[in-house]
Order: sequence, then C-alpha cells, then structure tokens
Amino acid sequence: MILTKQYRCVHSASCQCTKGHLSEDVIFLVFQHMNWNPKTIAALSCTCKWFDDLAKRVLWKEFCRTRAPKMMVDLQSSGSHSVDGNWRALGKLLIYCSGCKKGGLFNSIQIPGHFVNKTRFSRTSGKSFLLPQCRTDVLYVSDPCEHLDQGEEGDVGFFRGVFKSFQMSKVRKMLIKRGAQLHPTEACPYCKAKLWSMLQAKMIPQSASCRLGAYEDCIEYYVCLNGHMLGICSLLPLSDSEEVSEPE
Repeated sequence: MILTKQYRCVHSASCQCTKGHLSEDVIFLVFQHMNWNPKTIAALSCTCKWFDDLAKRVLWKEFCRTRAPKMMVDLQSSGSHSVDGNWRALGKLLIYCSGCKKGGLFNSIQIPGHFVNKTRFSRTSGKSFLLPQCRTDVLYVSDPCEHLDQGEEGDVGFFRGVFKSFQMSKVRKMLIKRGAQLHPTEACPYCKAKLWSMLQAKMIPQSASCRLGAYEDCIEYYVCLNGHMLGICSLLPLSDSEEVSEPE
C-alpha cells in the first residue's frame, strides 16, 4: 500500500505538522514486534520527513542487523557506526534484485526489478570476484537470482554485493589507478551513486564465472562509489555447471 504524504514535519525548521508524532521509543517497539518488516518501513517513510529520517537512522539499520547479523557485525568491525552509502540502500540491496532495462547497464534484455524472499550473501564467494592482488578486500556477494528461458540469452542470473570499507579498498585504488571511467548516465539502483564497470577496467577474474556457474565471457558487473556491486551473467545448463569447479 502506498501512503500519501499529507503533513510536513514538525522537526524541520521550514515545516509544520498538525498531527504530531509518537516517540521514537514507541515506534521502535512497534517495529521490533513486527520483526522490522521492510514493506512497512518503506510505507512509513512516505508519510513525512520525520518518519523518513527515523527510518534511515534506526529502522533500516535494525532490519539489516536482523536479516544478516554476522554480515552487519563484520561490515561495522572497522569501527564505523554506519556503513558505506546508508542503511536504507543496504536494506534494499539485501532484498531487491535490480533486474535490467533495455538501453540500461545490461542492454541486451529487459527484466523488471523485484523483491526476493531470501538471499544468501557470502564473504567467501566474494573473493572469487576479486583479482588476486585485491583479495585482502572484504566483499559479500549474493547467490545469483535466476531468470530462466530469456530467449536467445538463455538462462540469466543477477547478483549483487557490498564491500566493507570500500573507500580504503584495493579495488577502488586499482580502479582509480587504471583510469576507469564512471558510467555517463546510469547510477546504482540502491544508493544512486555513480558506477564503475569492472569489465571495462578488466578486473573480472576467471574465478567469478566458475563461482556463478556461468559462461566465462558472459559475465559483467559494476561497483558504485559507495561499494555496492550489481552484475549479470549467462548461466550454464545445470548439467554443465555441476561439472565446473573453481580453480585454486
């Protein structure tokens, strides 16, 4: 259900709200009882600026901590109280497959974005998407979201991921050193930041296609300025992918 913004926020210097708000503690307890339901958090964010700010600061953070607790502890273990980008962007990345549109990042086919019920993110799998000289970086990558029978494209998989402390990562330094260009028009579907093409920078290792069970020359992924990753691959038939093993 989409809620219409009816009142402006009493906590903003330029706004007035005639209804007032419940306290943050009460809202926290209500959403804790709802197990931080992401659709309800998104709906609440639409009501006014104060609720939107509360969702960004508190509710999406608690949703991420509940959905992927070990991953969140690791992403914050560098001493930061936040994550690269923001909590709302990370919450969306956990539960949303971005798909693609014709003329966009992956312009060969059109598949609408959609929410997924559950996705596994793996730090071990993330190393397969990094060149050997960058494998001290920490990258969490999801299992591919499979979209089967896409005409001439065959079976297609979308995957997404997030770097820990991307601003200090070797991947970012290598992208800058190689003079990688940011995409001129497209932005990250999760945080709206500009994107680097890892394919254009020649930074996609063979181990990535092995990990995904995909054709070696049919994989592409991007990394945004906040360290969010999104990619696409053409999946091998199941009988073939079962025989593929990742090189040591």
